[in-house]
Amino acid sequence: MINVVVADDELPAVEELAYLLAQDPRVGAVHRALSGAQALRALQEHDVDALFLDIHMPALSGLDIARALARHERPPAVVFVTADEAQALEAFELAAVDYVLKPIRPERLAESVRRVCETVEGPTADSDLVTVDQGGVTRMIRRSDITYVQAHGDYARLHTAEGSYLIRIPLSDLEEQWSQSFVRIHRSYLVAMDHIERVKLQSGRAGVSVGGTELPVSRRSLPWLRERLRSHRVRPS
Repeated sequence: MINVVVADDELPAVEELAYLLAQDPRVGAVHRALSGAQALRALQEHDVDALFLDIHMPALSGLDIARALARHERPPAVVFVTADEAQALEAFELAAVDYVLKPIRPERLAESVRRVCETVEGPTADSDLVTVDQGGVTRMIRRSDITYVQAHGDYARLHTAEGSYLIRIPLSDLEEQWSQSFVRIHRSYLVAMDHIERVKLQSGRAGVSVGGTELPVSRRSLPWLRERLRSHRVRPS
């Protein structure tokens, strides 16, 4: 787990970000700071792995803090959380791990936590976690529990045995990010290789059974699906 400092000169922004981070099981202690000076004090008083900083704070800005930390031999990871897109280049020149724009989307924040975890500890099994919202409640689900994903315009619906969850990420982005364990079978569907139960051909049409649900396979996708299934097959040693 990572311990973090949240710094913003506006209390509601601090409380919102601290709350969202506290929902993530990869995050341990969350220390709050209402100024750059308080953020530096928190670094001295606590064991901190990462800072989530607003850029525009009076007296000592988030960029000022990042410049000061850059002189350290092993500085904590820095994530900028801001409504200002214009400072992104300078932020990354200061070796920021991520740059998150307000208003904060939980799934985008979860990606930042993943990047921090990989920076601090290297890739872990917890990077398999996906943040979803359902009925105003934020929860984490494991990617390995997702049987298939359905396109919904600029959104995607994740299907598991327990239910389905809508996230604001296009299917094409998930196809690229999850290419090792998922395969595109149709313009509207991405399926988990480990959850494919059977593939059937009938009357010139192909389909797969995934988690008890029958999904269509497009003609263009069928050869690639067959190739992936062959490479996925268990072979004798």
